[in-house]
Amino acid sequence: MSDPSLLRFRAVVEAALAQLESRRDEVNDLNVFPVADGDTGDNMALTLRAVLQEIDRLVAAESDQTIDEVGRDQIVASVARAALLGARGNSGVILSQLIRGAAEELASRPGELVDPVLIGAAMARAAEQAYGSVREPAEGTILTVVREMAHRIATELAHMPQTRLDPDAPPEQQDALIADVLERALDAGQQSVARGPQLLPILREAGVVDAGGYGLTVLFAGVIAALRGSDPPELAHHEAARVTRPQHASTTYRYCTNFAVIGTGLQARAFVPALEAIGDSVLVVGDRQTLKVHVHTDDPDAATAAFADAGEISHLDVADMQAQVEEREERLAAAESAAETVSASSATGDGALGDADGGVPDGAGAALNGAASGSATATTGVLAVVSGDGIRALFEGLGTQALDGGPTLNPSTYDLLAGIHAIAAEEVVVLPNSSNVFMAAERAAELSEKRVIVVRSRTQQGGLAAALVLDPARDAGLNATAMEAALARVRTGAIAAAARDDVAGRFHVGDAVGYLGDELVAWGDPAATLRGVLERLAVHAELITCISGTGAPLPDDAVIALARSTGDGIELDLQPGGQPSWWWLLSAE
Repeated sequence: MSDPSLLRFRAVVEAALAQLESRRDEVNDLNVFPVADGDTGDNMALTLRAVLQEIDRLVAAESDQTIDEVGRDQIVASVARAALLGARGNSGVILSQLIRGAAEELASRPGELVDPVLIGAAMARAAEQAYGSVREPAEGTILTVVREMAHRIATELAHMPQTRLDPDAPPEQQDALIADVLERALDAGQQSVARGPQLLPILREAGVVDAGGYGLTVLFAGVIAALRGSDPPELAHHEAARVTRPQHASTTYRYCTNFAVIGTGLQARAFVPALEAIGDSVLVVGDRQTLKVHVHTDDPDAATAAFADAGEISHLDVADMQAQVEEREERLAAAESAAETVSASSATGDGALGDADGGVPDGAGAALNGAASGSATATTGVLAVVSGDGIRALFEGLGTQALDGGPTLNPSTYDLLAGIHAIAAEEVVVLPNSSNVFMAAERAAELSEKRVIVVRSRTQQGGLAAALVLDPARDAGLNATAMEAALARVRTGAIAAAARDDVAGRFHVGDAVGYLGDELVAWGDPAATLRGVLERLAVHAELITCISGTGAPLPDDAVIALARSTGDGIELDLQPGGQPSWWWLLSAE
Protein backbone atom coordinates (compact mmCIF):
# COMPACT_ATOMS: atom_id res chain seq x y z
CA MET A 1 0.00 0.00 0.00
CA SER A 2 1.45 3.38 -1.02
CA ASP A 3 -1.02 5.41 1.06
CA PRO A 4 1.05 8.20 2.69
CA SER A 5 -0.75 7.91 6.02
CA LEU A 6 0.16 4.25 6.43
CA LEU A 7 3.74 4.91 5.35
CA ARG A 8 4.01 7.67 7.96
CA PHE A 9 2.57 5.25 10.52
CA ARG A 10 5.21 2.74 9.55
CA ALA A 11 7.96 5.32 9.94
CA VAL A 12 6.76 6.15 13.44
CA VAL A 13 6.66 2.48 14.50
CA GLU A 14 10.08 1.87 12.97
CA ALA A 15 11.55 4.84 14.85
CA ALA A 16 10.00 3.69 18.13
CA LEU A 17 11.51 0.23 17.62
CA ALA A 18 14.91 1.66 16.72
CA GLN A 19 14.94 3.83 19.85
CA LEU A 20 14.00 0.84 22.00
CA GLU A 21 16.70 -1.28 20.39
CA SER A 22 19.24 1.40 21.30
CA ARG A 23 18.35 1.00 25.00
CA ARG A 24 17.17 -2.58 25.01
CA ASP A 25 19.94 -3.83 27.31
CA GLU A 26 19.30 -0.98 29.73
CA VAL A 27 15.60 -1.86 29.88
CA ASN A 28 16.47 -5.52 30.35
CA ASP A 29 18.79 -4.73 33.25
CA LEU A 30 16.02 -2.86 35.07
CA ASN A 31 13.67 -5.82 34.98
CA VAL A 32 12.84 -7.07 38.48
CA PHE A 33 9.03 -7.15 38.41
CA PRO A 34 7.13 -9.40 38.26
CA VAL A 35 10.12 -11.68 37.59
CA ALA A 36 13.75 -10.62 37.50
CA ASP A 37 14.57 -12.42 34.28
CA GLY A 38 15.95 -9.48 32.39
CA ASP A 39 13.92 -9.61 29.20
CA THR A 40 11.48 -6.69 29.30
CA GLY A 41 13.34 -4.85 26.54
CA ASP A 42 13.43 -8.00 24.44
CA ASN A 43 9.70 -8.59 24.91
CA MET A 44 8.67 -5.05 24.04
CA ALA A 45 10.92 -5.09 20.98
CA LEU A 46 9.42 -8.36 19.76
CA THR A 47 5.92 -6.91 20.05
CA LEU A 48 6.84 -3.80 18.08
CA ARG A 49 8.66 -5.87 15.48
CA ALA A 50 5.54 -7.99 14.95
CA VAL A 51 3.54 -4.79 14.37
CA LEU A 52 6.12 -3.50 11.91
CA GLN A 53 6.10 -6.80 10.01
CA GLU A 54 2.30 -6.69 9.82
CA ILE A 55 2.39 -3.14 8.50
CA ASP A 56 4.89 -4.28 5.86
CA ARG A 57 2.54 -7.09 4.93
CA LEU A 58 -0.29 -4.62 4.53
CA VAL A 59 1.89 -2.31 2.44
CA ALA A 60 2.79 -5.19 0.10
CA ALA A 61 -0.72 -6.67 -0.10
CA GLU A 62 -2.69 -3.46 -0.68
CA SER A 63 -0.36 -1.37 -2.84
CA ASP A 64 -3.18 0.16 -4.92
CA GLN A 65 -5.56 1.15 -2.10
CA THR A 66 -5.75 3.89 0.49
CA ILE A 67 -6.37 3.42 4.21
CA ASP A 68 -10.00 4.43 3.80
CA GLU A 69 -10.49 1.99 0.91
CA VAL A 70 -9.02 -0.89 2.86
CA GLY A 71 -10.82 0.16 6.01
CA ARG A 72 -9.34 1.39 9.24
CA ASP A 73 -11.13 -1.37 11.13
CA GLN A 74 -9.32 -3.99 9.09
CA ILE A 75 -5.94 -2.39 9.63
CA VAL A 76 -6.59 -2.05 13.35
CA ALA A 77 -7.61 -5.72 13.63
CA SER A 78 -4.48 -6.82 11.76
CA VAL A 79 -2.11 -4.68 13.77
CA ALA A 80 -3.71 -5.59 17.10
CA ARG A 81 -3.62 -9.31 16.34
CA ALA A 82 -0.01 -9.11 15.13
CA ALA A 83 0.96 -7.34 18.34
CA LEU A 84 -0.77 -9.95 20.45
CA LEU A 85 0.64 -12.97 18.63
CA GLY A 86 4.12 -11.46 18.68
CA ALA A 87 3.94 -10.56 22.37
CA ARG A 88 6.08 -12.34 24.91
CA GLY A 89 6.04 -11.96 28.66
CA ASN A 90 3.97 -9.55 30.73
CA SER A 91 5.50 -6.44 29.23
CA GLY A 92 4.94 -7.61 25.67
CA VAL A 93 1.33 -8.55 26.31
CA ILE A 94 0.59 -5.26 28.10
CA LEU A 95 2.21 -3.33 25.25
CA SER A 96 0.05 -5.24 22.77
CA GLN A 97 -3.03 -4.16 24.70
CA LEU A 98 -1.89 -0.54 24.69
CA ILE A 99 -1.51 -0.78 20.92
CA ARG A 100 -4.91 -2.39 20.56
CA GLY A 101 -6.71 0.20 22.69
CA ALA A 102 -5.09 3.17 20.98
CA ALA A 103 -5.62 1.75 17.49
CA GLU A 104 -9.29 0.99 18.09
CA GLU A 105 -9.94 4.52 19.32
CA LEU A 106 -8.17 6.06 16.33
CA ALA A 107 -10.15 3.83 13.97
CA SER A 108 -13.45 4.77 15.61
CA ARG A 109 -13.23 8.33 14.23
CA PRO A 110 -13.46 7.88 10.42
CA GLY A 111 -12.79 11.07 8.51
CA GLU A 112 -11.04 12.80 11.42
CA LEU A 113 -7.39 13.68 11.23
CA VAL A 114 -5.31 12.44 14.13
CA ASP A 115 -4.80 15.48 16.34
CA PRO A 116 -4.24 16.22 20.07
CA VAL A 117 -7.90 15.57 20.95
CA LEU A 118 -7.85 12.20 19.25
CA ILE A 119 -4.43 11.39 20.74
CA GLY A 120 -5.85 12.11 24.19
CA ALA A 121 -8.80 9.80 23.58
CA ALA A 122 -6.49 7.09 22.24
CA MET A 123 -4.19 7.31 25.25
CA ALA A 124 -7.12 7.10 27.64
CA ARG A 125 -8.49 4.03 25.86
CA ALA A 126 -5.05 2.43 25.75
CA ALA A 127 -4.70 2.84 29.51
CA GLU A 128 -8.18 1.41 30.06
CA GLN A 129 -7.46 -1.55 27.79
CA ALA A 130 -4.17 -2.29 29.52
CA TYR A 131 -5.63 -2.10 33.02
CA GLY A 132 -8.50 -4.33 31.92
CA SER A 133 -6.07 -6.97 30.66
CA VAL A 134 -4.41 -7.45 34.04
CA ARG A 135 -6.14 -9.38 36.78
CA GLU A 136 -4.38 -7.58 39.60
CA PRO A 137 -2.90 -4.29 38.34
CA ALA A 138 0.21 -3.13 40.22
CA GLU A 139 0.84 0.59 40.58
CA GLY A 140 4.34 1.87 39.89
CA THR A 141 4.54 -0.12 36.66
CA ILE A 142 3.91 0.60 32.99
CA LEU A 143 0.20 0.75 33.83
CA THR A 144 0.68 3.75 36.10
CA VAL A 145 2.96 5.40 33.56
CA VAL A 146 0.49 5.21 30.68
CA ARG A 147 -2.41 6.30 32.89
CA GLU A 148 -0.53 9.37 34.09
CA MET A 149 0.59 10.17 30.55
CA ALA A 150 -3.04 10.01 29.42
CA HIS A 151 -4.08 12.23 32.33
CA ARG A 152 -1.43 14.81 31.42
CA ILE A 153 -2.74 15.03 27.87
CA ALA A 154 -6.31 15.45 29.10
CA THR A 155 -5.15 18.27 31.37
CA GLU A 156 -2.94 19.98 28.79
CA LEU A 157 -5.65 20.07 26.14
CA ALA A 158 -7.36 22.90 28.04
CA HIS A 159 -4.21 25.02 27.79
CA MET A 160 -2.95 24.27 24.29
CA PRO A 161 -3.54 27.02 21.72
CA GLN A 162 -4.54 24.47 19.05
CA THR A 163 -6.03 21.03 19.65
CA ARG A 164 -7.99 20.29 16.43
CA LEU A 165 -6.95 20.13 12.80
CA ASP A 166 -8.89 20.95 9.66
CA PRO A 167 -9.29 18.07 7.20
CA ASP A 168 -6.95 19.81 4.74
CA ALA A 169 -4.16 20.46 7.27
CA PRO A 170 -0.74 19.62 5.80
CA PRO A 171 1.15 16.61 7.18
CA GLU A 172 3.93 18.82 8.57
CA GLN A 173 1.46 20.73 10.73
CA GLN A 174 -0.14 17.49 11.94
CA ASP A 175 3.21 15.94 12.81
CA ALA A 176 4.33 19.02 14.74
CA LEU A 177 1.11 19.24 16.73
CA ILE A 178 1.13 15.52 17.62
CA ALA A 179 4.79 15.72 18.62
CA ASP A 180 3.99 18.65 20.91
CA VAL A 181 1.25 16.84 22.80
CA LEU A 182 3.26 13.61 22.99
CA GLU A 183 6.24 15.45 24.44
CA ARG A 184 3.99 16.77 27.21
CA ALA A 185 2.86 13.20 27.83
CA LEU A 186 6.48 12.05 27.80
CA ASP A 187 7.34 14.54 30.53
CA ALA A 188 4.56 13.07 32.69
CA GLY A 189 5.80 9.58 31.82
CA GLN A 190 9.33 10.31 32.99
CA GLN A 191 8.02 11.72 36.26
CA SER A 192 5.83 8.65 36.71
CA VAL A 193 8.75 6.31 36.02
CA ALA A 194 10.87 8.13 38.61
CA ARG A 195 8.05 7.89 41.17
CA GLY A 196 7.50 4.16 40.57
CA PRO A 197 9.76 2.94 43.40
CA GLN A 198 7.61 4.90 45.87
CA LEU A 199 4.59 2.86 44.78
CA LEU A 200 6.09 -0.60 44.32
CA PRO A 201 8.33 -1.90 47.15
CA ILE A 202 10.18 -4.42 44.98
CA LEU A 203 11.45 -1.58 42.80
CA ARG A 204 12.55 0.40 45.83
CA GLU A 205 14.34 -2.60 47.33
CA ALA A 206 16.18 -3.32 44.09
CA GLY A 207 17.01 0.33 43.52
CA VAL A 208 15.45 0.51 40.07
CA VAL A 209 12.55 2.03 38.17
CA ASP A 210 10.02 -0.16 36.39
CA ALA A 211 11.49 -1.60 33.21
CA GLY A 212 8.22 -1.61 31.29
CA GLY A 213 7.35 1.96 32.23
CA TYR A 214 10.82 3.14 31.26
CA GLY A 215 10.60 1.18 28.01
CA LEU A 216 7.34 2.94 27.21
CA THR A 217 8.97 6.37 27.56
CA VAL A 218 11.79 5.20 25.28
CA LEU A 219 9.20 4.25 22.64
CA PHE A 220 7.51 7.64 22.89
CA ALA A 221 10.85 9.40 22.49
CA GLY A 222 11.34 7.50 19.24
CA VAL A 223 7.88 8.47 18.01
CA ILE A 224 8.52 12.15 18.73
CA ALA A 225 11.84 11.99 16.90
CA ALA A 226 10.17 10.52 13.82
CA LEU A 227 7.43 13.14 13.82
CA ARG A 228 9.93 15.98 14.06
CA GLY A 229 12.66 14.48 11.91
CA SER A 230 15.15 15.20 14.67
CA ASP A 231 16.97 13.56 17.55
CA PRO A 232 14.74 12.10 20.26
CA PRO A 233 14.04 14.10 23.44
CA GLU A 234 16.60 13.56 26.16
CA LEU A 235 15.77 10.71 28.54
CA ALA A 236 17.47 10.00 31.82
CA HIS A 237 19.43 6.77 32.02
CA HIS A 238 18.77 4.44 34.96
CA GLU A 239 21.07 2.18 36.91
CA ALA A 240 20.59 -1.59 36.72
CA ALA A 241 19.04 -3.58 39.55
CA ARG A 242 21.10 -4.05 42.66
CA VAL A 243 20.44 -7.81 42.70
CA THR A 244 19.38 -9.51 43.54
CA ARG A 245 -15.76 -29.24 23.84
CA PRO A 246 -17.21 -32.30 24.86
CA GLN A 247 -16.12 -35.22 22.67
CA HIS A 248 -17.51 -35.43 19.16
CA ALA A 249 -17.51 -38.31 16.69
CA SER A 250 -18.83 -38.38 13.14
CA THR A 251 -20.70 -41.50 12.12
CA THR A 252 -20.59 -40.56 8.43
CA TYR A 253 -17.11 -39.27 7.65
CA ARG A 254 -13.67 -40.55 8.57
CA TYR A 255 -11.28 -37.61 8.82
CA CYS A 256 -11.41 -34.65 11.18
CA THR A 257 -9.68 -31.96 9.13
CA ASN A 258 -8.40 -28.64 10.51
CA PHE A 259 -6.32 -25.90 8.89
CA ALA A 260 -5.76 -22.16 8.74
CA VAL A 261 -6.05 -19.90 5.72
CA ILE A 262 -4.00 -16.70 5.51
CA GLY A 263 -5.11 -14.26 2.80
CA THR A 264 -6.82 -10.96 2.10
CA GLY A 265 -10.50 -10.11 1.82
CA LEU A 266 -11.57 -13.52 3.12
CA GLN A 267 -15.30 -14.08 3.61
CA ALA A 268 -15.97 -16.99 5.94
CA ARG A 269 -19.53 -17.71 4.81
CA ALA A 270 -18.55 -17.93 1.16
CA PHE A 271 -16.68 -21.20 1.71
CA VAL A 272 -19.32 -23.02 3.78
CA PRO A 273 -21.42 -24.47 0.88
CA ALA A 274 -18.38 -26.13 -0.72
CA LEU A 275 -17.38 -27.72 2.58
CA GLU A 276 -20.90 -28.92 3.39
CA ALA A 277 -20.94 -30.69 0.03
CA ILE A 278 -18.03 -32.91 1.10
CA GLY A 279 -18.55 -33.27 4.86
CA ASP A 280 -20.27 -32.19 8.06
CA SER A 281 -19.45 -30.44 11.33
CA VAL A 282 -18.32 -27.43 9.31
CA LEU A 283 -16.82 -24.40 11.04
CA VAL A 284 -15.22 -21.46 9.25
CA VAL A 285 -14.32 -18.63 11.61
CA GLY A 286 -11.93 -15.69 11.71
CA ASP A 287 -11.52 -12.35 9.96
CA ARG A 288 -10.69 -11.05 6.51
CA GLN A 289 -7.01 -11.96 6.92
CA THR A 290 -7.14 -15.25 8.81
CA LEU A 291 -9.66 -18.09 8.82
CA LYS A 292 -9.73 -21.29 10.83
CA VAL A 293 -11.47 -24.19 9.12
CA HIS A 294 -12.86 -27.40 10.65
CA VAL A 295 -14.69 -30.13 8.74
CA HIS A 296 -15.34 -33.89 9.02
CA THR A 297 -14.84 -35.40 5.58
CA ASP A 298 -13.59 -38.43 3.66
CA ASP A 299 -11.50 -36.17 1.39
CA PRO A 300 -9.20 -33.71 3.21
CA ASP A 301 -7.56 -32.73 -0.07
CA ALA A 302 -10.89 -31.54 -1.42
CA ALA A 303 -11.37 -29.42 1.68
CA THR A 304 -8.06 -27.61 1.25
CA ALA A 305 -8.64 -27.32 -2.51
CA ALA A 306 -11.72 -25.20 -1.82
CA PHE A 307 -9.33 -22.51 -0.54
CA ALA A 308 -6.66 -22.87 -3.25
CA ASP A 309 -7.26 -19.37 -4.64
CA ALA A 310 -8.03 -17.76 -1.30
CA GLY A 311 -4.63 -17.72 0.37
CA GLU A 312 -1.95 -19.78 2.05
CA ILE A 313 -2.94 -23.02 3.79
CA SER A 314 -1.14 -23.72 7.07
CA HIS A 315 -1.46 -25.65 10.35
CA LEU A 316 -3.04 -28.62 8.59
CA ASP A 317 -4.10 -31.37 10.99
CA VAL A 318 -5.92 -34.51 9.84
CA ALA A 319 -7.07 -37.14 12.36
CA ASP A 320 -8.54 -40.56 11.61
CA MET A 321 -11.72 -40.53 13.70
CA GLN A 322 -12.51 -44.20 13.10
CA ALA A 323 -9.12 -45.26 14.46
CA GLN A 324 -9.59 -42.92 17.40
CA VAL A 325 -12.92 -44.46 18.30
CA GLU A 326 -11.45 -47.96 18.12
CA GLU A 327 -8.60 -47.01 20.45
CA ARG A 328 -10.73 -44.98 22.84
CA GLU A 329 -11.74 -47.58 25.37
CA GLU A 330 -8.32 -49.17 25.59
CA ARG A 331 -6.46 -45.89 26.02
CA LEU A 332 -8.86 -44.41 28.55
CA ALA A 333 -8.82 -47.60 30.57
CA ALA A 334 -5.00 -47.58 30.62
CA ALA A 335 -4.91 -43.89 31.49
CA GLU A 336 -7.40 -44.34 34.32
CA SER A 337 -5.36 -47.15 35.80
CA ALA A 338 -2.11 -45.18 35.52
CA ALA A 339 -3.67 -42.02 36.95
CA GLU A 340 -4.99 -43.95 39.93
CA THR A 341 -1.53 -45.43 40.52
CA VAL A 342 0.20 -42.04 40.36
CA SER A 343 -2.47 -40.32 42.48
CA ALA A 344 -2.28 -43.05 45.10
CA SER A 345 1.51 -42.78 45.24
CA SER A 346 1.30 -38.99 45.59
CA ALA A 347 -1.32 -39.23 48.34
CA THR A 348 0.79 -41.63 50.38
CA GLY A 349 3.95 -39.58 50.00
CA ASP A 350 5.65 -42.16 47.80
CA GLY A 351 5.14 -40.18 44.62
CA ALA A 352 8.68 -39.56 43.47
CA LEU A 353 9.01 -38.27 39.95
CA GLY A 354 10.92 -41.41 39.12
CA ASP A 355 11.57 -44.78 40.65
CA ALA A 356 14.81 -45.81 42.31
CA ASP A 357 16.46 -46.06 38.91
CA GLY A 358 15.39 -42.59 37.86
CA GLY A 359 12.51 -43.64 35.61
CA VAL A 360 8.76 -43.23 35.69
CA PRO A 361 6.81 -46.05 37.40
CA ASP A 362 6.34 -48.93 34.96
CA GLY A 363 3.56 -48.27 32.50
CA ALA A 364 2.47 -44.97 34.00
CA GLY A 365 4.40 -42.69 31.69
CA ALA A 366 3.47 -44.56 28.54
CA ALA A 367 -0.20 -44.72 29.39
CA LEU A 368 -0.40 -41.10 30.47
CA ASN A 369 1.61 -39.89 27.54
CA GLY A 370 -0.61 -41.71 25.12
CA ALA A 371 -3.77 -40.44 26.72
CA ALA A 372 -2.76 -36.85 27.31
CA SER A 373 -0.55 -36.01 24.37
CA GLY A 374 -0.89 -38.63 21.73
CA SER A 375 -4.54 -39.50 21.76
CA ALA A 376 -7.30 -37.42 20.25
CA THR A 377 -9.87 -39.16 22.45
CA ALA A 378 -8.51 -37.95 25.79
CA THR A 379 -10.77 -35.39 27.42
CA THR A 380 -7.91 -33.29 28.81
CA GLY A 381 -4.28 -32.79 27.86
CA VAL A 382 -1.62 -30.63 29.50
CA LEU A 383 0.82 -28.17 27.94
CA ALA A 384 3.84 -27.39 30.14
CA VAL A 385 6.40 -24.66 29.39
CA VAL A 386 9.87 -26.09 30.03
CA SER A 387 13.58 -25.33 29.75
CA GLY A 388 16.04 -28.21 29.69
CA ASP A 389 16.02 -31.61 28.00
CA GLY A 390 15.82 -33.50 31.29
CA ILE A 391 12.87 -31.47 32.52
CA ARG A 392 11.18 -31.99 29.17
CA ALA A 393 11.58 -35.74 29.61
CA LEU A 394 10.15 -35.61 33.15
CA PHE A 395 7.03 -33.76 32.01
CA GLU A 396 6.55 -35.95 28.96
CA GLY A 397 6.93 -39.03 31.14
CA LEU A 398 3.93 -37.78 33.14
CA GLY A 399 1.80 -37.46 30.03
CA THR A 400 2.13 -33.75 29.32
CA GLN A 401 3.10 -32.01 26.12
CA ALA A 402 6.26 -29.95 26.68
CA LEU A 403 6.80 -26.58 25.02
CA ASP A 404 10.36 -25.26 24.93
CA GLY A 405 10.27 -21.82 26.53
CA GLY A 406 13.97 -21.11 25.98
CA PRO A 407 16.49 -20.24 28.71
CA THR A 408 14.16 -17.67 30.32
CA LEU A 409 10.89 -19.63 29.90
CA ASN A 410 9.43 -17.06 27.54
CA PRO A 411 7.28 -18.47 24.70
CA SER A 412 5.14 -16.14 22.61
CA THR A 413 1.36 -16.26 22.56
CA TYR A 414 1.62 -17.84 19.13
CA ASP A 415 4.00 -20.53 20.42
CA LEU A 416 1.49 -21.34 23.16
CA LEU A 417 -1.41 -21.41 20.70
CA ALA A 418 0.50 -23.83 18.48
CA GLY A 419 1.29 -26.00 21.47
CA ILE A 420 -2.35 -26.07 22.54
CA HIS A 421 -3.43 -26.96 19.02
CA ALA A 422 -0.92 -29.82 18.85
CA ILE A 423 -2.44 -31.56 21.87
CA ALA A 424 -4.92 -34.16 20.68
CA ALA A 425 -7.44 -33.53 23.44
CA GLU A 426 -10.63 -31.52 23.51
CA GLU A 427 -9.67 -29.56 26.62
CA VAL A 428 -6.24 -28.35 27.73
CA VAL A 429 -4.64 -27.25 30.99
CA VAL A 430 -1.61 -24.99 30.57
CA LEU A 431 1.20 -25.01 33.17
CA PRO A 432 3.21 -21.81 32.49
CA ASN A 433 5.85 -22.70 35.11
CA SER A 434 6.81 -19.02 35.35
CA SER A 435 4.80 -15.98 36.37
CA ASN A 436 6.27 -14.21 33.36
CA VAL A 437 4.25 -16.53 31.09
CA PHE A 438 0.89 -16.02 32.82
CA MET A 439 -0.45 -13.26 30.60
CA ALA A 440 0.67 -14.80 27.31
CA ALA A 441 -0.83 -18.14 28.38
CA GLU A 442 -4.14 -16.54 29.32
CA ARG A 443 -4.29 -14.68 26.00
CA ALA A 444 -3.61 -17.93 24.17
CA ALA A 445 -6.41 -19.55 26.17
CA GLU A 446 -8.80 -16.80 25.05
CA LEU A 447 -7.84 -17.21 21.38
CA SER A 448 -7.92 -21.00 21.28
CA GLU A 449 -10.88 -22.86 19.86
CA LYS A 450 -10.51 -25.40 22.66
CA ARG A 451 -11.50 -25.06 26.28
CA VAL A 452 -8.25 -24.00 27.93
CA ILE A 453 -7.57 -23.35 31.63
CA VAL A 454 -4.32 -21.82 32.85
CA VAL A 455 -3.12 -23.19 36.20
CA ARG A 456 -0.68 -20.61 37.51
CA SER A 457 2.35 -22.75 38.28
CA ARG A 458 5.24 -20.42 39.10
CA THR A 459 8.14 -22.92 38.81
CA GLN A 460 9.02 -25.98 36.78
CA GLN A 461 9.41 -28.15 39.86
CA GLY A 462 6.00 -26.97 41.10
CA GLY A 463 4.56 -27.70 37.67
CA LEU A 464 5.79 -31.27 37.92
CA ALA A 465 3.89 -31.72 41.19
CA ALA A 466 0.77 -30.47 39.42
CA ALA A 467 1.32 -32.74 36.43
CA LEU A 468 1.45 -35.78 38.72
CA VAL A 469 -2.30 -35.53 39.41
CA LEU A 470 -3.38 -35.32 35.76
CA ASP A 471 -6.35 -37.54 34.93
CA PRO A 472 -6.86 -37.43 31.14
CA ALA A 473 -10.40 -38.82 31.44
CA ARG A 474 -11.60 -35.88 33.55
CA ASP A 475 -12.49 -32.47 32.17
CA ALA A 476 -10.10 -29.52 32.36
CA GLY A 477 -11.94 -27.90 35.27
CA LEU A 478 -11.58 -30.90 37.55
CA ASN A 479 -7.96 -31.39 36.56
CA ALA A 480 -7.23 -27.72 37.19
CA THR A 481 -8.74 -27.92 40.65
CA ALA A 482 -6.64 -30.98 41.50
CA MET A 483 -3.50 -29.32 40.15
CA GLU A 484 -4.07 -26.15 42.14
CA ALA A 485 -4.44 -28.26 45.27
CA ALA A 486 -1.18 -30.03 44.46
CA LEU A 487 0.58 -26.68 44.01
CA ALA A 488 -0.73 -25.54 47.39
CA ARG A 489 0.91 -28.59 49.03
CA VAL A 490 4.31 -28.31 47.43
CA ARG A 491 7.20 -26.14 48.67
CA THR A 492 9.93 -25.18 46.23
CA GLY A 493 13.51 -24.02 46.35
CA ALA A 494 16.24 -23.21 43.88
CA ILE A 495 19.97 -22.45 43.73
CA ALA A 496 21.72 -20.47 41.00
CA ALA A 497 24.83 -18.37 40.43
CA ALA A 498 24.45 -14.69 41.42
CA ALA A 499 24.34 -12.46 38.35
CA ARG A 500 25.35 -9.31 40.25
CA ASP A 501 27.14 -8.22 43.39
CA ASP A 502 24.88 -7.71 46.38
CA VAL A 503 24.92 -4.10 47.60
CA ALA A 504 24.80 -5.36 51.17
CA GLY A 505 27.98 -7.34 50.56
CA ARG A 506 26.46 -10.74 51.23
CA PHE A 507 27.55 -12.26 47.94
CA HIS A 508 29.34 -11.47 44.70
CA VAL A 509 28.90 -12.36 41.04
CA GLY A 510 29.22 -16.13 40.62
CA ASP A 511 28.49 -16.98 44.25
CA ALA A 512 25.62 -19.35 44.96
CA VAL A 513 22.27 -17.83 45.93
CA GLY A 514 19.53 -20.05 47.34
CA TYR A 515 15.80 -19.40 47.46
CA LEU A 516 12.90 -20.91 49.36
CA GLY A 517 9.93 -19.93 47.25
CA ASP A 518 10.70 -16.32 46.31
CA GLU A 519 12.72 -15.61 49.47
CA LEU A 520 16.51 -15.45 49.41
CA VAL A 521 17.59 -17.67 52.32
CA ALA A 522 21.19 -18.72 51.67
CA TRP A 523 24.25 -17.57 49.76
CA GLY A 524 27.96 -18.08 49.32
CA ASP A 525 29.58 -21.49 48.78
CA PRO A 526 27.48 -23.85 46.56
CA ALA A 527 27.53 -26.74 49.05
CA ALA A 528 26.63 -24.58 52.03
CA THR A 529 23.92 -22.80 50.06
CA LEU A 530 22.40 -26.05 48.81
CA ARG A 531 22.49 -27.44 52.34
CA GLY A 532 20.76 -24.32 53.69
CA VAL A 533 17.89 -24.69 51.26
CA LEU A 534 17.65 -28.47 51.78
CA GLU A 535 17.46 -28.06 55.55
CA ARG A 536 14.54 -25.66 55.25
CA LEU A 537 12.72 -27.88 52.77
CA ALA A 538 13.30 -30.96 54.91
CA VAL A 539 11.09 -29.66 57.71
CA HIS A 540 7.94 -31.86 57.76
CA ALA A 541 9.01 -33.51 54.48
CA GLU A 542 9.78 -37.13 53.69
CA LEU A 543 10.71 -36.75 50.03
CA ILE A 544 12.68 -33.98 48.35
CA THR A 545 12.99 -33.88 44.59
CA CYS A 546 16.18 -32.30 43.26
CA ILE A 547 16.59 -31.49 39.56
CA SER A 548 20.15 -30.70 38.53
CA GLY A 549 20.85 -28.11 35.85
CA THR A 550 23.61 -27.37 33.38
CA GLY A 551 26.86 -26.43 35.09
CA ALA A 552 25.83 -27.55 38.58
CA PRO A 553 29.09 -27.26 40.57
CA LEU A 554 28.64 -30.38 42.76
CA PRO A 555 28.56 -34.02 41.61
CA ASP A 556 25.46 -36.10 42.28
CA ASP A 557 27.04 -38.09 45.10
CA ALA A 558 27.85 -34.88 46.96
CA VAL A 559 24.26 -33.71 46.57
CA ILE A 560 22.97 -37.04 47.90
CA ALA A 561 25.33 -36.83 50.87
CA LEU A 562 24.13 -33.31 51.69
CA ALA A 563 20.52 -34.45 51.59
CA ARG A 564 21.21 -37.38 53.92
CA SER A 565 22.92 -35.08 56.41
CA THR A 566 19.90 -32.77 56.72
CA GLY A 567 17.85 -35.17 58.86
CA ASP A 568 16.75 -38.74 59.45
CA GLY A 569 14.38 -40.34 57.00
CA ILE A 570 14.74 -37.79 54.19
CA GLU A 571 14.62 -39.42 50.78
CA LEU A 572 16.13 -37.59 47.82
CA ASP A 573 14.83 -38.12 44.29
CA LEU A 574 17.68 -36.76 42.13
CA GLN A 575 16.89 -36.16 38.47
CA PRO A 576 18.87 -34.59 35.59
CA GLY A 577 17.05 -31.51 34.31
CA GLY A 578 19.49 -29.72 32.04
CA GLN A 579 17.94 -26.31 32.80
CA PRO A 580 20.38 -23.52 31.88
CA SER A 581 19.58 -20.89 34.52
CA TRP A 582 19.44 -22.84 37.80
CA TRP A 583 22.00 -25.23 39.26
CA TRP A 584 19.32 -27.08 41.24
CA LEU A 585 15.53 -26.92 41.38
CA LEU A 586 14.01 -28.43 44.53
CA SER A 587 10.54 -29.38 45.73
CA ALA A 588 9.06 -31.04 48.80
CA GLU A 589 5.56 -32.10 49.81
